[in-house]
Order: sequence, then structure tokens, then C-alpha cells
Amino acid sequence: MDAENRHALVPGLLTFPFLFILLLFIISGLSAQELPPDPPYDAPPWWRQALGGAVTGPPAAQAESVVMVCDGGNVKAYSWQGRPLWDYFARGRLMPYVTRSREGTSYICRTNGILIALNRAGRELWRINLDEPLAAPVITGWDGRLFVVTPGKIICYTASGYTLWSKKLEKPIALKPAKDEEGGFFLVLEDGELLRIDAFGRTITEKLASAPVTAAVVRLAKGNFILFFYPDGTMELLDTAGGGREPLKGIPRPVFPVAAAGWGSNAALLMRDGKVAYLSIDQRRILWTGETHLSPADIKGNFEANLFVDERGVYLTSRTGASAFAGDGRRLWLIRLRGAAAIPSFSDEGVLYSGGQDWILNAYKLEERVRAQKRVLYGPAPEGDYGTGTPHPELWADYYFRYNEEDMRVRFGEMSRAIQEGRVGEHEKEYASRLMDIAGSSLKSSRSELQPPVFVRYRAEAVRLLAYIGSRETVPFLTELFTQDSDTLVKAAAAEALGKIGVDPEGLALRAFSNAVFPPAPLRDEHALTSVAAATGAICRFSGPPLSDAGVRILTSLAGPDRPPQVRNQAERELKTLRR
Repeated sequence: MDAENRHALVPGLLTFPFLFILLLFIISGLSAQELPPDPPYDAPPWWRQALGGAVTGPPAAQAESVVMVCDGGNVKAYSWQGRPLWDYFARGRLMPYVTRSREGTSYICRTNGILIALNRAGRELWRINLDEPLAAPVITGWDGRLFVVTPGKIICYTASGYTLWSKKLEKPIALKPAKDEEGGFFLVLEDGELLRIDAFGRTITEKLASAPVTAAVVRLAKGNFILFFYPDGTMELLDTAGGGREPLKGIPRPVFPVAAAGWGSNAALLMRDGKVAYLSIDQRRILWTGETHLSPADIKGNFEANLFVDERGVYLTSRTGASAFAGDGRRLWLIRLRGAAAIPSFSDEGVLYSGGQDWILNAYKLEERVRAQKRVLYGPAPEGDYGTGTPHPELWADYYFRYNEEDMRVRFGEMSRAIQEGRVGEHEKEYASRLMDIAGSSLKSSRSELQPPVFVRYRAEAVRLLAYIGSRETVPFLTELFTQDSDTLVKAAAAEALGKIGVDPEGLALRAFSNAVFPPAPLRDEHALTSVAAATGAICRFSGPPLSDAGVRILTSLAGPDRPPQVRNQAERELKTLRR
């Protein structure tokens, strides 16, 4: 070949490898968009904060903030961008659990069994002696009620700390309590005894083949189910509506998860080999599996991890790191952690919070996606409704003499004893309905004109009793009663009840109080205004900002020199408590 032809051939020879390399570069670029490279072990955090102690349990991330328990007995809160919010000292060692309600209230427990509620500003609201420490984190119900489980009992409290019902546990807990889709929860005792408990303490007991390793709540076309995973690799579906149990068959191979989380008709599983699997119950097959930050060697002994699913994907956190997957199995990200003192938490804002053994809180911004939720003034909207906020006429439709004085005295005595003894339980909806019917009997929408009127003192007494079993579901009724009832004694009782309940997530109560205090139609009755001042202070202490800002304006007006002395003194006392 002559020199001329050789030179003509060189560009052609160079073109093919160049195109091949370019093609590889483009493909790798596309792959990198679908599967980002894993952050290194020393990936820098977004922000860091010194805690003064080691975190003892998973932080509780909610509503653009995070709260954690430290081993020195402190509870600390930070904004999602790293700004210190508050620091509470419990004066004793704490259990490694913190639960936050939708209003931002944090529930913690000392190792001696003292249960403590802190408002969103870190102020103590109340404390109760459980006589023994928690066996699991506190579970919050749809209306803010608390399901508290210790080694020997289960207790249900209102958000204000009043006891609704309790049950003894005769055997050790094998599978810790978990929320179901009906607003209650379930747990499994040592010998495979399943307890399904609703919000009112009604309990269904069933005997399982053995104690399951883990479980997930799933929603199929025919209803809600609990999917149990047993040590031998078998699975069983339990119909929560009472349709019985059936084995989940058709899966090609046994399944041995160590953790599970349901999402619709699917379940995410953490397997013994450290992989995440996504199980379709409808299709009876594993849709995909994914490599995580865990290896089989990590899953041994007292291994703990948190697995959860939301509309963004599947998330797994453990003390050694965290992994995330899209619903179709693509891995979104993976991070490995060194020296974490507890399982980290992943927030709705895409931030991973990890407390280190070096007493430092590290925050990693891993996603820009924010979880889509229906929000109200504070946190996410409730998942359901217990039906305790409106009267149920079917309970007394044919009882014409329900407003008879003697009958009301007997009923009030019965309900008062049940409330004082903490055994409202299964009668809660009935009691609440009767009390609302009596309290609202003067409103045109609550009775027919053929029914006799109820004396004011009985209406006011019904409202006072309702305060001890009321919840956020009761707030709209009490607010309407305060606004529309013409009698100032009933208005005062309604205000007092709203203060005892404390929660006001939509700000309904404070808006009603503001309308009663400021023009164009201010309330003049001294007793009612004094009750408004006391209730406003109570709601502000419970809810914290931003409701407390509105409450301070009300109290400042009521503390003015033109107000009656009793009203002014009460308002000044409430303002002092808010400044502490």
C-alpha cells in the first residue's frame, strides 16, 4: 500500500474507536441519571449540630423539624435546615423512643415509667406515672389519642392525658404493636396470640400458628389485611374485617424477611441477605429485588432496621446507612454511615438525620422531592375519623324521655364514674353522643320542637363531662356551641372544654374566641370572658406557635384596663405562663 493510501485510511481507522468511546460515554451518562453513584463513606453532611450526648433512638422527623432523645436525659429539636429550636431536660434517663403527634406534640418516657408530653415548643404539658417503662413507641390515633404499651398493660389516653381505657397483658410481647388501617393497632404475644385492638379498646384475639417474624398491613380489592411472615418462610393473610385467615400461596420460593412494610397491595421486604424485595400480593410474585447498603453479615444478633414505603418509593435505614428505591425497583440513592449511635430517620423533606457516637447530629440532603401530603396548620391531616365528633341519634331515636331530669342525673353519674376510673372504653361513642345531644339541645339543628328544653345547668354539665373524653374531632362541635348558644353559662363551659382538650389544629377555637373578644360583636359577660382567657392560655401552651401568636393577641386585649378585674387578672396570669 502506498503512502497516499495509508494516510487516507488513518482517519477511517480513528473514527470507529472514537465513536465507540463516545457511545459508551453517552450510555454511561444515561445510566448515571437512572442510578446515581453511591456517596462515599465520608460523604459530607448538609449540616451538623453538636448534641452534648449520644442519640439513643431514631429521631422523629415531622413538619419540617426533627426531635431526638439523647442519653443524658435531654430531648432536642432542630428545624430541617439545622436551626436549634428547643432543648428539654427530663431530669432522668429516657427510653429510646420519641413519638410526635400531628400537632407536633412529642411523647417521651423516662426509664422509671414517667410518660411526658411536650408541646411543639418543647414545653412540658403533662406527665403520667405508668409504673413501668414503655415496651414500644407510643402510637397516635386518628384523633390524637395515644395507645401506650408497657410490658404489662395497654392504656389509651386522650391527647390531654385523660385515661379512656386500659387492658392487662398476661404474656410477653413477641411482635411489637403496629397501626392498622382502621385506626387501631395489633400486636402478637409470645405464643403467637394475636391481639387486634380498636380505638375504643374492643379486642379480637386469635391464635396464630406461631409468633411471626414480621408483618405488614396491606390493602387489597376485597379489603384490608395483615400479612404475617413466619420463621419457616410461609405467609398468611388475615382479613381485618373478620373474614378469617388464609395462607398466601403461589410464591415460587419461601420468603424470609426480617422487616416488612405494606403499600397498597404490595409489600416491601428486607431479606436476610440484606436485599430489598418488592412483593405483589395480587400477582403472587416478587416484582423486583435491589442491593442495599447491608450485607448478610450485618443482619445478625439484635439487628434493627426501619423499612417504610410512601408515594416516593421504598426506604430502608439502619445504623450502618440507608438505601432508597423507586417503585419500579430503580435504586435512587445509597449512603453508608460510620459511628451512628442509633437508626437514622428520613424526613418528608428528603433529609436523612443520623446521630453519631461522637455526639454530633448529621443531616444529609439526599432528595429534592418533598412528600405530597394533605396538610393543615401543623402536620399531616388525619388518616380517618372515629365518628366521636357528632351525635349519633340512632342510639336513642325512640327514647322520648332522654331529657328527663332524673334520667340525666343517673346518666351523668354513670358517665362521671367511668371517666374518673378510666373505663370509658367501648362506651365512648355512646357517651360522647349523649353529651353532645344534651349540650346542643338548644340549637335548632339538634332537636325537634316537640322535645322539651334542657335546663342550662344540665347542658353546661354535659359540656364539662365531654371535655374529659373529647378530642380534635369534638372541637368543631364545641366551637359551634360556644358561638351559637345564647346562654353565657354554656358558652363558658364550652370554652373551658376547649381548653381542657387543648388541641386546635385548624385554629377553630381561637378564631371563635377572637370573634367573641374583638368587634363588631364582642362578648360582655365576665364569667364567659374569664373562661375564654383560661382556655386561650391552655390552647397556646398545648399547641405552641403559630397559634400562640393569635392567642397572645386575645389575651393582651383581655388584660386591658377596660376589662373587668376578674377577666384582666386571668388574662395576665395566662400571659405570664406563656412568657416563661
